[in-house]
Amino acid sequence: MNTYKYLFLFVLSLSTFLDAKSQTYADLNELTGFSIKAYYSPGNEERAKVIVGRCEKTIEYVKGLVGFAPKVSLFILNPEHWKKYATFPVYGMPHYPDSERLIIASEDNDFWKSFIPPLDQLPIDLANQIRKAYTTAEGTLSMVAFFDLLALHELGHGFHEQGGLTMQRLWMQELFCNIMLHTYIAENEPSNLPALEVFPEMVVAAGTTGYAFTTLADFERLYDNMDPKNYGWYQCRLHVAGKNIYNAGGEKAFIKLWKGLKENKVKMTDEEFVPFLNKKVHKEVAKVQTDW
Repeated sequence: MNTYKYLFLFVLSLSTFLDAKSQTYADLNELTGFSIKAYYSPGNEERAKVIVGRCEKTIEYVKGLVGFAPKVSLFILNPEHWKKYATFPVYGMPHYPDSERLIIASEDNDFWKSFIPPLDQLPIDLANQIRKAYTTAEGTLSMVAFFDLLALHELGHGFHEQGGLTMQRLWMQELFCNIMLHTYIAENEPSNLPALEVFPEMVVAAGTTGYAFTTLADFERLYDNMDPKNYGWYQCRLHVAGKNIYNAGGEKAFIKLWKGLKENKVKMTDEEFVPFLNKKVHKEVAKVQTDW
């Protein structure tokens, strides 16, 4: 009896697997000429080429550092197709609906624009930095440049999840992605560093007033159940930390972090994690826990 039960479950699982592998996207166009499989909403081919090209370069670059590349397919979608294929309800946030498909917005949107503060209420120097970093080709202000780079942060999750790393902490998996993102941009697209740095630094510099949770322990406990604005504050702190880690340790810091998390499978206590990061990775990484 059990034999037939397990056989049935196996056939059912195989059928589900094959259905997923054979899924077609008749209402999307497939982008050709890249090593990454990609689909886009009609009318967005040029934008798709830019996004897929950057992701392809990032994967090749990081593969050169750590000897591994994840399997990923990209979907560059308009609002209509976002509703059909995405799992994050708000249009504009890059995310994975499963382990391999990465969803990215094809158009500027209100979500991105909502992060631009009233410039007339900011110090002149900061207002000028924001204008320089986030003015679009049409002369309007938007966070499109920042959110396009967040797609590379999401690629980082593909690297550590498919690469078999033991991330130890939820904050570490987010920090890992930000270190990878910053390292790629600094080494390959330094002209885009302002777009990556200005917004997180602005949020962190504004302080913690208005945020209910600010400790790493809170982040671990409420990772999937936190106000989006509060979660965004944590990400900005981790973006700034990623910059500091790269500036202190360069590419080697990311490589050492990869090796350390790859080779150490046992969950560490806080008392064990700090010396591990100090000795095996870089003291600037350990500071994220000790000096938070």
